Amino acid sequence: MNRLIGSLPKVGIRPVIDGREMGVRESLEEQTMAMAKSAAALIEENLRFPSGEKVECVISDTSIGGVAEAAMSEEKFKREGVEVSLTVTPAWCYGTEVMDANPALPKAVWGFNGTERPGTVYLAAALAGYAQKGLPAFGIYGHEVQDAGDTDIHDDVKEKILRFVKAALAVAMMKSKSYLSLGYSSMGIVGSMVDQNFLHDYLGMRAEFVDMTELLRRIDKEIYDKDEFKKALEWTRNNCKEGKDYNSEQYKADQKRKDWEWETVVKMSLIIRDLMIGNPKLKEMGYGEESPGRNALVAGFQGQRQWTDHMPNADFPEAILNSSFDWNGIRQAFIVATENDSLNGVSMLFGHLLTNTAQIFSDVRTYWSPESVKRVSGRELGGKASNGIIHLINSGSTTLDATAQQRNQAGEPAMKAFWEITEEEVRKCLDNTRWPQAVREYFRGGGYSSQFRTAGEMPVTMCRLNLVKGLGPVLQIAEGWTVEIDEDIHNILDERTNPSWPTTWFAPRLTGMGAFKDVYSVMANWGANHGAISYGHIGADLITLASMLRIPVNMHNVDDENIFRPASWSSFGTDKEGQDYRACKAYGPLYGI
Repeated sequence: MNRLIGSLPKVGIRPVIDGREMGVRESLEEQTMAMAKSAAALIEENLRFPSGEKVECVISDTSIGGVAEAAMSEEKFKREGVEVSLTVTPAWCYGTEVMDANPALPKAVWGFNGTERPGTVYLAAALAGYAQKGLPAFGIYGHEVQDAGDTDIHDDVKEKILRFVKAALAVAMMKSKSYLSLGYSSMGIVGSMVDQNFLHDYLGMRAEFVDMTELLRRIDKEIYDKDEFKKALEWTRNNCKEGKDYNSEQYKADQKRKDWEWETVVKMSLIIRDLMIGNPKLKEMGYGEESPGRNALVAGFQGQRQWTDHMPNADFPEAILNSSFDWNGIRQAFIVATENDSLNGVSMLFGHLLTNTAQIFSDVRTYWSPESVKRVSGRELGGKASNGIIHLINSGSTTLDATAQQRNQAGEPAMKAFWEITEEEVRKCLDNTRWPQAVREYFRGGGYSSQFRTAGEMPVTMCRLNLVKGLGPVLQIAEGWTVEIDEDIHNILDERTNPSWPTTWFAPRLTGMGAFKDVYSVMANWGANHGAISYGHIGADLITLASMLRIPVNMHNVDDENIFRPASWSSFGTDKEGQDYRACKAYGPLYGI
């Protein structure tokens, strides 16, 4: 269920029509409204929010033949909480008279490709009007001509409608929510220097800053649900198995210290969650100010080094919150960025809102060429790993969903929306994870890091937002696969980094050109030390979302025919990358003043 303040956004369907009566309008009423109902059914049957609720559509009370009916439709949409606008028509309409002129709503127009009535002529006229008024709109035009009585939505139209709506709902869900910065800059990582202007201007989000001493205060004063803490601690002891202690003898902790660290990291998990979304139990305990939380859709925890030199690290809290389950059962994953890397946290958020699944946070650590692998291991890579691999590994805060113990309908390794995950799959994720003591060379205060290796082969997409002075935000995208490599090779390569941390081996899909000429080029062109990895090949969805936010994409391996951006982008040149940069600059950030 929706755990944040604010109602979930709805999709408004606008059936527009030729307003000429005495035969024309009357002949189109049934077909026009049928298009609207078909579009609504497609959306409602296929899309859900990350919190599990089904997406709801609102159809205008009447078809829209002129300015007055357009105003009536807009008024209804305001009352109903509509945040996404889809206009449909099978016929010519009076372009600027029936258009949705609300600049706050992402908008698309589906013009029926038929010959009896010129729906596509209206589509072209409407898109020209939107372009002239500076309102980017997506044009949806079917590849094949349909008969007037055909009520089916062809697959290419379905794909564009769903892609547009998914991205537009992501835009709407971010608006007015918070990024919760727990602490601030971690070890000079620029992404953890939270940029309030970026969050506001491009995402419509606010930045909320809470010092890490707030966690100490809540731990010391026991400002958390004590009954839930007992439940969580028991669950953790029963389900989270300690791994090998890699510390040298002089740094190993005794059992008393280890028990205290377990208790502390469980308390941290409760407190970080309460800071994000609140907890009514706190009000009952007399902490009314703390009870509401910060309405945070995403958070980041600084940790290193001011916290971790003194206290247990946040690997356990981050890993558990980022997973689709905890002591309370299966639930929507939270989004919590390691080292308070807000840009990677927002990248994770993009993937979560588009797929409803948990997200992997990783260091983009090492490119291993086939030659280097053979040199150090004496073995050769095969399959999708044969061109080389990228070692995705971090200090143990990655979602446990990334163990790849869940299965899709075909029985293949997957990361699923929480409502599709079974208790057996949760058990397998936990059984395939160990929790070694944190290596105190890194984390002087101790803690526990998750340890696993992503199993099987999953389609995944890695993305990353970067801020560039003089340019603004840019988005990088790399579709590919998680891969399994020979056990002996894995052990040799993993031991060279830190075997107490979780590993995902990644093979990007190559195009033979530019940043995707080879695996080395992907690594060499990646713009930061972190990446956000989402289940599925969602590069095209990310590109659509980025265009709505006016964030150009500077690196991707998505086929051109799958790129779907507002129609006016085509007016900014002939190459798609150049169009994107020029259009984003011309329109400016979505919420910029």
